[in-house]
Amino acid sequence: MITANNHYFELPANYLFQDIAKKIKIYKEKNPNAKLISLGIGDVTQPIPMACVEAMHKACDEMGKLETMRGYGPEQGYEFLRQSIVKNDYLDRNIEVAADEIFVSDGSKCDVGNIQEIFDVSVKVAIPDPVYPVYRDTNIMAGRKISYLPCLKENNFLPSLPDEESDLIYLCSPNNPTGTVMTKDELKIWVDYAREHHSIIIFDSAYKEYIRTPGIPHSIYEISGAKEVAIELRSFSKTAGFTGVRCAYMVIPHELKAKGPNGEMVKLNPLWSRRHSTKFNGVAYIVQRAAEAVFSEEGKKQVKSMTDYYMENAKLIREKLTSVGLTTYGGKDAPYIWLETPRNITSVDLFEKFLNEAEIVCTPGSGFGQYGEGFVRLTSFGTRENTIEALNRIGNLKL
Repeated sequence: MITANNHYFELPANYLFQDIAKKIKIYKEKNPNAKLISLGIGDVTQPIPMACVEAMHKACDEMGKLETMRGYGPEQGYEFLRQSIVKNDYLDRNIEVAADEIFVSDGSKCDVGNIQEIFDVSVKVAIPDPVYPVYRDTNIMAGRKISYLPCLKENNFLPSLPDEESDLIYLCSPNNPTGTVMTKDELKIWVDYAREHHSIIIFDSAYKEYIRTPGIPHSIYEISGAKEVAIELRSFSKTAGFTGVRCAYMVIPHELKAKGPNGEMVKLNPLWSRRHSTKFNGVAYIVQRAAEAVFSEEGKKQVKSMTDYYMENAKLIREKLTSVGLTTYGGKDAPYIWLETPRNITSVDLFEKFLNEAEIVCTPGSGFGQYGEGFVRLTSFGTRENTIEALNRIGNLKL
């Protein structure tokens, strides 16, 4: 008889955001006239930049004409998009990245889950806690040994180097869920560790466009030697509102190597290229044209306007919560605010209080890991009107 993958039974019963959606559904059924405001899920509320819309319209017109329609595109992404990424996301920041080191995909969540396939099941994984659940869950599914790196307010929510040697290390800056960022000196510690221990870092910089503090690195490749030890993930979802459009990319440098079947060092770039080409047919042409438009002059202005809008929401959230005696972290270089629960109540209890007494949705920190307990995550991705209304409701609560 066929056997299920037993590692799936080691996972939490439900994916965090599915669990929240279920509770919201139950609440709505009991309260059909409820006017819920979500500060919980990191979905965007502003339309994608008009430059991207216009690019998609043009691409759609091309697809409707025999002489300009497109069939299957290159699995790694069209050259026009990869070259735009090279110029605008890297060369303009004095970072050398080649177009064939870039792999376009339909989302960073997919990339996070898929990249671990090119590593042996025996590799030891180090993951910050609290953490975006996909880092953890996909490695549990694969049956790997995971060590957790506590990110506490005492250490500014930054992970410390692992006590035991780790092969694969996940880092995220700006961080989801805590909203904190890593400086160059702090990132250098990890790059040096990885070089010394022949480890590889999976660096998630999906929220780089929200960095406002000068000097905070937008890419791990700003650190000398990082191309030898790091894979970088980036997304258009939060950068340009592509959550419903789907486009991201991953950088796998040619310098990046791991031990092969006979103990020799092998390049990972062709391994991922082989996997990507086998299991993925590429992102739609019209979507890649929209992504290319993000780097146009108008696109850049519109992206900046969008991210400024969300960061103004973040500022309002931080200031209001502080004014009513609550303690917050993050929200200065990221669209997430990490709210400490008052009076030592649990994160689920605060979630329930917000939902039942103020009709506000947040995300319990315990869903991000053991060390997320005692906090809830709020996002600034709401509309300005809903954000202000939600803050007024919180201000009227007895906390």
